[in-house]
Amino acid sequence: MKPSVRSRTHDTLRKKRKESVTLTIVAVLLALLLVFAGVLLFVSPGTPKPFLDDSGRPLQGSISEKITVNINGVGQGMFIKGKNAGKPVLLYRHGGMPDYFLTDHYPTGLDQDFIVVWWEQRGPWLSYSANIAPESVTAEQLVADIVAVSNYLRARFGREKIYLMGHSGGTLIGIRAAARMPALFHAYIGVAQMSHQLESERLAYEFMLQRFKDSGDTRMVQQLEAAPVGETAPLPDSYFKIRDVAMHQLGVGRTHDMTSIVTGLLLAFLLNREYTISEKVAMWRSKVFADDHLWNTQLSTDRTTKVTRLDISVYVFHCVYVRGSGEDVKDRARGCTGGREGSR
Repeated sequence: MKPSVRSRTHDTLRKKRKESVTLTIVAVLLALLLVFAGVLLFVSPGTPKPFLDDSGRPLQGSISEKITVNINGVGQGMFIKGKNAGKPVLLYRHGGMPDYFLTDHYPTGLDQDFIVVWWEQRGPWLSYSANIAPESVTAEQLVADIVAVSNYLRARFGREKIYLMGHSGGTLIGIRAAARMPALFHAYIGVAQMSHQLESERLAYEFMLQRFKDSGDTRMVQQLEAAPVGETAPLPDSYFKIRDVAMHQLGVGRTHDMTSIVTGLLLAFLLNREYTISEKVAMWRSKVFADDHLWNTQLSTDRTTKVTRLDISVYVFHCVYVRGSGEDVKDRARGCTGGREGSR
């Protein structure tokens, strides 16, 4: 065989081998994708988990629902869970994202003493609709929605008043609703209560910078020093690019025993059986409601000057794993007259 013919034969064989390898990789990836889709479909019946008695039957007198209610013209979803439907009603206002799915791994125990309403505000997840304009999701609208949801629950369960609990970002809206309509609530409960987020960002930045200096992580120190937090809203993009990475590395933005955001949050949500596949897809689509305008408004607003009085009991829960002793939280709570305050 002539050298030129032999060379062309080798080139042809190499090309066929590359094509074969490429096709094999594509086939494997498609197979894995189909397997993942099948598993996701299997674990996504979308039905709320009932409370069971010792014999494995639904617990008599309990309530476990997933419903959508028209709230101020928009369908909004919620889980309603309680082991005794005669207990007081507690409306839970989530923070940056709905977090009911975490109760699979971190049960709160609240359903022992309350009918807990895990409401998902207009925009995210159960309440997602492509017809909702992101610019319509304002702080004022969210306060009005809390009032409307509270009135719905009062009417449905025949209660004169309910309890209102806010978590993290939800506390900024929750405390405004409690101050505006105290007659609707027995008490307001703030979990990881926010008061002046811009100051909180500055404190967090100083904390992270010092922690990385103490641990000798010069790369993170250099990145943070190159991206200072800023003094006014909106905060610099350079800061936000490193902010979450630094926080998660130090255990901020997740539970103290969570080793990965991917497995601890994303995978936990995808494997939750109480959401359908379409509701899980809506989680991604609803990211459009991470509205910069709303965030910047909340970031720059000092609630200690805007909400100076609450005419109901107030309880503030401050986790033992959070930086500091909680004295700053107590001091800010004492600055708001009326009601009672507690910190743990």
